[in-house]
Amino acid sequence: MSIYRTRLIGFFEELFHLHPQDFRDFLQLLGKWSLLGGVIGIMAGIASAVFLISLKWATEFRIAHTPIIYLLPVAGFAVGWIYHHFGSTASQGNNLVIEEVNANATRIPRRMAPMILIGTVITHLFGGSAGREGTAIQMGASLADGLRRMLKINGDDRRLMIMAGISGGFGSVFGTPVAGFVFGMEVQSMGRIRYDGLVPCLAAAVVGDLTTRALGVEHSHYPHLPNVEIDPLLLIKVLIAGVLFGLTSMLFVELTHAVKALHFRNVSYPPLRPFFGGAVVVGLALLLDTRDYLGLSLPLIQNSLNGEGVVTFAFLLKLIFTAITLGSGFLGGEVTPLFVIGSTLGYTLGRLLGVDPIFMASIGFVAVFAGSSNTPIACTLMAIELFGGAPLYLMLGCVVAYLASGHRGIYVTQRISAPKTFQLEVLPEDSLKSLAERRR
Repeated sequence: MSIYRTRLIGFFEELFHLHPQDFRDFLQLLGKWSLLGGVIGIMAGIASAVFLISLKWATEFRIAHTPIIYLLPVAGFAVGWIYHHFGSTASQGNNLVIEEVNANATRIPRRMAPMILIGTVITHLFGGSAGREGTAIQMGASLADGLRRMLKINGDDRRLMIMAGISGGFGSVFGTPVAGFVFGMEVQSMGRIRYDGLVPCLAAAVVGDLTTRALGVEHSHYPHLPNVEIDPLLLIKVLIAGVLFGLTSMLFVELTHAVKALHFRNVSYPPLRPFFGGAVVVGLALLLDTRDYLGLSLPLIQNSLNGEGVVTFAFLLKLIFTAITLGSGFLGGEVTPLFVIGSTLGYTLGRLLGVDPIFMASIGFVAVFAGSSNTPIACTLMAIELFGGAPLYLMLGCVVAYLASGHRGIYVTQRISAPKTFQLEVLPEDSLKSLAERRR
């Protein structure tokens, strides 16, 4: 019987080109990375829950005690002093995380997770204009690399664990596991998605999101878009808006880098940089007699997406407040401010182009982020997760903004795997930073 059974198996293997070893390898990969990705997701989800709860408290406390914003320069100096003396490579933030996916050369310090959490909460408590994705990504990656050291995992497996940390942090902090899943594979290189991260990034993003929700954290909810039929005129208007979203991304990146360079040239003692930056932010808030552009500025998003309206240049004011805050050395992410910039700009463009402002604000919400982060696929998926309908228009806005923003971004250590224009020549290991330095 065993002879006939062996021959039968051999016959089917030859007929259907079956390779049992391939299937065993698949099962091993699925089991290993589902487990590791799931553990990283739990760690990232818990960290995001602690962070979001702390951030909510900081925002509510600042709103209830408005005079606290006058201490923003002092808070900036304190955080700057701590990072200057104890930050080490952690001060490189998201750029260190992305560089480690690409280069796999330097360990991500364990201190990064608590330092970025505390520093970001302080930024928001005293009124700095910053976001939260940077904190989530750094916490997820730091915790993932700490787990990797504990398990003595090296080589390419380390890259995958860091990517899983990025996905777990991003998916859990925004409540968008699909976007988080792809973001972890897309963000490290312009024009390339790393499919070797499929299982760990998916596991980390889904488990991270479930963990954060299980801990009672509620994410922002936005009105869903209706399905919109294909309309050539509307496509043209969205394309025009996409170009403007991309140019706004470019402006945000360049202004942030310019503020940073200005502080480096003129302020030799690093802790004083956020001190002066904080003073400028407070001065602007007093000059404009508004607190709308401090912290996350989530009401501006809600007003744009609910149709309540915002002032015409709200996007530009939020852009300036955020560029000064982050460029001077305060801690926090760029993404939520980019959501604010994009949604308020979209609302304004909708009125100018004769398109439903809420519809255009929804596209701008993700498109400006797509242009700044060079992650059009993840941003399109995020838009669909958040807004539901009109996927074609959401995708068009993200892709056009990505192309229009040029070879720059908020993450300067991104490698350029595929340039946005065929005419641009890049070296094999070129990053956005090295390309910019060579083109000066």
